[in-house]
Parts: sequence; C-alpha cells; structure tokens
Amino acid sequence: MTFGLIRECKNPPDHRAVLSPAACQIVKKRFPKAHFLVESSSVRDFSDQEYREAGISVVEDMSGCDVLLGVKEVPIESLIPNKKYFFFSHTIKKQPYNRDLLRAILNKNIEFYDHEVITNPSGNRLVAFGRYAGIVGAYNGLRAFGLKTSSYDLPKAGTLSDQEALIDELRKLELPPIKVLLTGRGRVGSGAQEILDGMGMQKVTVQDYLSKQFPHPVYCQIDASFYNKRKDGTRGSKEDFIAHPERYESNFFRFAKVTDLYLAGHFYGDGAPYLITRDDARHPDFKIRVIADISCDIDGPVAPTIRASTIADPIYGYNPHTERETHFLESEAIAVMAVDNLPAELPRDASEGFGAAFVKSVIPAFFNGDKDGILERARMTRQGKLTPRYAYLQDYVDGK
Repeated sequence: MTFGLIRECKNPPDHRAVLSPAACQIVKKRFPKAHFLVESSSVRDFSDQEYREAGISVVEDMSGCDVLLGVKEVPIESLIPNKKYFFFSHTIKKQPYNRDLLRAILNKNIEFYDHEVITNPSGNRLVAFGRYAGIVGAYNGLRAFGLKTSSYDLPKAGTLSDQEALIDELRKLELPPIKVLLTGRGRVGSGAQEILDGMGMQKVTVQDYLSKQFPHPVYCQIDASFYNKRKDGTRGSKEDFIAHPERYESNFFRFAKVTDLYLAGHFYGDGAPYLITRDDARHPDFKIRVIADISCDIDGPVAPTIRASTIADPIYGYNPHTERETHFLESEAIAVMAVDNLPAELPRDASEGFGAAFVKSVIPAFFNGDKDGILERARMTRQGKLTPRYAYLQDYVDGK
C-alpha cells in the first residue's frame, strides 16, 4: 500500500499536510507494508528535506501511489484517474462552486473519500482541523478588537511559529475590562477556550456575565441551551433541540447587550434560530463591536457575517443601518473577522494534530479490512458512481 502526500495547489496557497514527516515514520513502524511518496512542494510548511531526512521519498510523479492524501480541493486538471483520493471537497452540502469537481471525480473513475465524513459508527467526526480554527480564530478576534479600538496591534497569527507564540503575544496585553462571549463547546469552542485560558482571562458564569461588572477582562462560554429557548416556555433539552429546532427561538440578545467581543465557534444546524438578526444588529442596546465568526456561515445565524474574509485581509466592517459592508474602522461599523481557512495560519501545529488523528483512526482501516467501517462510511464515489450513502448528491451532480 503506497500512500502519496500530494502538493496543495489551490489558491491562496495552503501550507498544511495530512501527515508530517514524523507521522509518516509512525505509520511505517506500525504497518510495515505501508510506503510513502511525497510530491515535492515549495509551499508545504514541512520542507522536502524534512521528509527525506525521515526516510520518505520526495518525487514529482504520483502515479505510482495507491492512495493520495491532500487537504484542500484538488484542481480538476491535477486529478489522476482511477486513484483513491482523500481531501476536503466541500461538496456534501451541494456547494455550487464545487459541482464540477465532483463531476470530474466521477468522470475520472476516482474512489473518493472526504475528510469531513470520516466518522465513527455514532456519526462523530474522527479527523478535523476544528481545534486549530478555534485557536487561531480566538487570537484573530482579539487582534481585531485591538485594531477596531486602536488600543493595541498584535502581529498576524501566520507570522508566529505556533500556538504558544500566540499565547505569549496575548499575555503581553493589558486589556481593558471587556466581556468576551464564546459560543460552542466542540472542537472549535475548545480550541478558542485554550487561547483565552492560556492568556489568563477569567472565565465567569452566565449569571455573573449578564449581571455583574468586572475590573478586568472576562469571558463566558455558552452552548445552544443558553442562547435558544422553547417557544412554548417549557424546558428544552439538547436532544429535543436537535430533533425539533423549529420549536425554539433565539435567546441570544441578552448576551449581545453586555458583550464587547463575540467569538462564534458554535455548530449551526438547518432550521435552528439565528443568533443575531439584522434587526438585532441595529438595535440601540446591541453592544458587540467585534465579531470573530470562526464558524463562518455566510448570510446565516450571525447577520453581520455577509462574506468570508481572507488571511491576507481578515477584517471587514458591517454597517447595521445600511446592511452593507464598510471599512471596519468606521464608527458605526461592526468589525467582522470571518476567515474560512483559519487553521492554515498555524500549518505545522494543525498538520501535526490532524495527522495524529488520521494515523489513529484512518490508517489502520487499510490494514484491518476496515472492520469498523471507517472507510466505507467516508467513501463518496466508486466505479464512477455515487455510493448509496451519498446518492442524495445525484441531483446536485446533474445540475438540478
């Protein structure tokens, strides 16, 4: 079994890799039948020489590989027919901009596995960059707050070496007594919490956050049970909310009245109430001046997030009165940081974390007959057709 680490070709360039040189060595030690080829890249954060020093061959031709591993979408012209591929295709939600990519995967008889749908039998994702999105997103949110208020100027995350370097920069700050709200307790929310805890910000309860003033910066972390409530006034539950989101309405505005910086790290399900509507954003009591929308759902639950931003230009302004984009330094503007590939700013840390999960959960499936169904659940295409699990995408492929 020969695995190939392909060169990332999507623009803007992504510096991550599915497996680091050390991760490749671990796989070779555990599974002697596993072999690796690495496609030469000047972009990847791990240099060609680092792979060579780990005993991995660096090549230009990947046609000899059985399984090709990438991070972002592979350009259609670079897809090698009749191969197995793993990468994030961004097609499972029928994203229009990647319809042609899925068509090409089918036309080229590629057996395709999407990282996003690699799950255990309970449906929980096994490999993801979410933690690093949370880490970088929280840092970027605090950086955006400094720029919006002209109170400090942090370096960009991508210019720093790792998570600890981000925390070191944040520890140097003398923040005013602001209140920071964090939604979400999953991978993204936990990553953001690592940053807030690492810089020494005090965590407070919901009751204290809503009712008290503090002489120093504090944060509060909440999940859906705190920002949604049942319309009929009865007590809800996580299970009920997931099954029947239409029975709920937003209870978020009470937080918006006391929050300075909002870090959005929640998962938003179809049919769930919006957290911040356009009416909310222009309400006189709406206090939030900076939003770091790590989840980055465009025109969705956080109304000021009207587009994704980029690593090169991460912050834009939203004018709640005109409902249009403006410069974030305008007095009426809400500053929005909505970069949709945040882990790419910490490529080495993110690659190492992702690779550890991939080695633990996915690689063994190639050598144990896929006894837990890891590969079967993630396989979207086979022999030029969608697999039954993903047959719902046929209309999308057909352009209907």
